[in-house]
Amino acid sequence: MAIKYIPYFPNTLEGQAVLDNFVRTKRVLRYNGNDAVTEHIRRGMPLYETELQERVGKNENGNLVLRGECLSACAYLKDKGITVDLVYIDPPFASGADYAKKVYLRRNPKVAEAIRQAESELDIEELRSFEEKMYGDIWNKESYLNWMYENLMAIKSVMSDTASIYVHLDYHIGHYVKILMDEVFGEDNFRNEIIWKRFNFHADAGRFGAVHETLFFYSKCNEYIFNKVYVPFEEEYTLSRFTSKDTDGRLYLTDNPTAPAHGKTGSPMYFGDKLIAPPAGSMWRFNQENINKMMEAGRIVFTTNGMPRIKRYLDELEGKVVHSIWTDIFPINSQADERVDYATQKPEALLERIIKASSDKGMIVADFFGGSGVTATVANKLGRKFIHTDININSIQTTRDRLLAAKAEFDMLEIKDGVSLYRNPVQTMERLKSLIVGLRNEDALDEFWEGSIIDTKYGMTPVYLPNLMDSSTRMLDKPLMNEIIHKAIPDLPDETKRVIIYYIDIDDPEEIQRFIKEHGNPLIEIELRDLKQVLDNVVAEDYAEWNIQEARDGLFNAWKVEIIQFQSDRVRRKIEEINLKNQLQVLQQKAKGKEKTFSPIIISDEGLETIEWISLDCTSAEKDAPWQSDSEIKIDKSGYVIKNGVKTTEYWDACIISEHKPLRMKIRNICGDETVFVI
Repeated sequence: MAIKYIPYFPNTLEGQAVLDNFVRTKRVLRYNGNDAVTEHIRRGMPLYETELQERVGKNENGNLVLRGECLSACAYLKDKGITVDLVYIDPPFASGADYAKKVYLRRNPKVAEAIRQAESELDIEELRSFEEKMYGDIWNKESYLNWMYENLMAIKSVMSDTASIYVHLDYHIGHYVKILMDEVFGEDNFRNEIIWKRFNFHADAGRFGAVHETLFFYSKCNEYIFNKVYVPFEEEYTLSRFTSKDTDGRLYLTDNPTAPAHGKTGSPMYFGDKLIAPPAGSMWRFNQENINKMMEAGRIVFTTNGMPRIKRYLDELEGKVVHSIWTDIFPINSQADERVDYATQKPEALLERIIKASSDKGMIVADFFGGSGVTATVANKLGRKFIHTDININSIQTTRDRLLAAKAEFDMLEIKDGVSLYRNPVQTMERLKSLIVGLRNEDALDEFWEGSIIDTKYGMTPVYLPNLMDSSTRMLDKPLMNEIIHKAIPDLPDETKRVIIYYIDIDDPEEIQRFIKEHGNPLIEIELRDLKQVLDNVVAEDYAEWNIQEARDGLFNAWKVEIIQFQSDRVRRKIEEINLKNQLQVLQQKAKGKEKTFSPIIISDEGLETIEWISLDCTSAEKDAPWQSDSEIKIDKSGYVIKNGVKTTEYWDACIISEHKPLRMKIRNICGDETVFVI
């Protein structure tokens, strides 16, 4: 349960997505759930306890990697008095798409020869990889916009007075979010709609190919950080424009020294001993003192009719100023060094432009839907402080490893909001449904209900589960109960006698029960259940066997841990599922007369090819102590070892070495589950 609620602002804003400026028709655009959003805003942001998971380096700058939702992350920052100077977010696009992570089996050092032989006979990608769903970008419009409104309000509450925000979306929902941002940040603080041409070609049947995405750039106040960004001139441009050459060989063009005078004519100025008036309706752009300096420096030349022109040297210009259409930043290709095989990963060049434009060195850059960690990585590279937040464990792991390789220092925190996510919300929901005894899909029910349980006494009992992607549904409060009683329950079949409502957090149990008694249908029983009791059983730990002994590492004494066996029931079941699916596809193709062969993904008895990362803690064996990674290795998808963030061309030998005696070991399987073993 939340420790307390943190106000968004001293006087919270009201309303949501209200278009009341169409005075002729009095049209107003509103969405379902407005009243609930207003109640949530008035209540404030939920503040939960946080737990330090790991500290990398001394972290004197206070860099943060937070696992948790945007809302609770902002509550933590506001409670700590931390403000951010630039926000970039790349939230779900409400596109209806599922996003998956490519998962690769590693080389098993115990059966390396067998793997090499198999790879020579079979398609290596089909043999060694499969997809693992990360999250589903599936929303109805009303829920998405209400969710975004609360997040934008929370983000604004932790922005400094000179801060800016960039929100990255596409055509699915961007135009609606623009309206929300007008309300939250003010129309006067809208700075740019930036068009990023992401693809050169996109085949969309029946319409023009959608090749761009959109970024909305707002400042919090009228005064904000903005640095002009330049790109190099194209060769064609320089050849056509810089056609004059000085005696020392410097290329230059000549520029007009006048500016419009709004119908008037400016005063004449001396250019050397010549008093020259500007053309009618214009004025000189420089005062007499600056003109004198340019004359002395030889920076002014005269045309054949005696009018002055200013020399602009090519080697003094920073380049072409970047405008609002960006066509020079390309998506990450399959061979790029920065590629981390993370769905929705954005190129570093995109964030580099944003961060350089809207922040200065030493400022704090935050990303509350951090994904692959590109914002934090680029911010660190450019000398900024960073805050990375995401709810997915894959995001936290990918970002942590990426920042370690970049030599960044940071604290890893987990927000203890009562939800023990199983990697990410989608997979947690799937796991939950399998743990609730008797829960099944029910076509007769609205999508509000997760399914039903058949009971001998009550018959079909609809079951509601909070959406783990949507923080507003985690708290069972009066607005949510009001929606259940007055919208969801009336649409149920007439024979319904009971419903089960699962919750993660509850506002006031006694008040909720009174509300049910006063407003509920007396013919339908409402049973409340705490979902945390089910969530506690979601995560299943892996099993490992190992040997540890003193060894030599070059000239030094060291400790060597050799992994003998590693078993992940979750990974094995996932592979069995993939094999079954592929086998059925092959049989279907054969039934159509097409020659296909089935090559199953095979796991060895040792299971070492299902290990992605190992870390040794030589500092503490205490269960709740922050993790200290004194030595770690990561096996990349090609089988090469990354030692303490440094890439090598060595294959893994099933061992990890540390200078001091290890007390704990953490192993991450290829799907992202981490298990701690006391050595």
